[in-house]
Amino acid sequence: MTDTPAYYDQHAVTFFAQTADVDMSALHERFLVHIQPGGFVLDAGCGSGRDAKAFLERGYRVAAFDASPRLAQLASEYLGQAVAVHTFIDVAERDCYDGIWACASLLHLPLAEMPAALLRLWTALKPGGAFYLSFKLGEGERAQDGRHFTDANEATLREWLRILPSISTVQCWLTEDQRPDRHEQWIDRKSVV
Repeated sequence: MTDTPAYYDQHAVTFFAQTADVDMSALHERFLVHIQPGGFVLDAGCGSGRDAKAFLERGYRVAAFDASPRLAQLASEYLGQAVAVHTFIDVAERDCYDGIWACASLLHLPLAEMPAALLRLWTALKPGGAFYLSFKLGEGERAQDGRHFTDANEATLREWLRILPSISTVQCWLTEDQRPDRHEQWIDRKSVV
């Protein structure tokens, strides 16, 4: 049994220190190319707030949430704006965001919850919006250090996203973990409405 938000509450300070300064600029570029300057971006499962901060610094308007109250508090302080405490299932906006960034966050959902969460996020995008998501490369579900993980490969991502209407562009690529002490591969996916 895992309680992923509780894990992040307990380890929030360490996780923040390990992730807040990781350079994700190459991935940001691939995402932001589809979003007009000043556009509205949702950082879904923002963790330390690293990516939300980068988007704010580039002039985008940003909303962010995380399921861990402690991480949301640290991210709020880091960003200088409120970070909501909720989950993917709580996303209820429609045609609201120019871009949704879900970097290493959806991977904590059980497989059974993935379709509903993806559909909620997709529905929150404006027409022409961009949706970025990433998962650890692999297959299936697992528990590790008190956290739940759902891993994915390209075929899995294509199957999950098949239910989303009006996808016009899809890009899928592999990246290496940017943290110096990690040697994991990630599968990244960008879709455009």
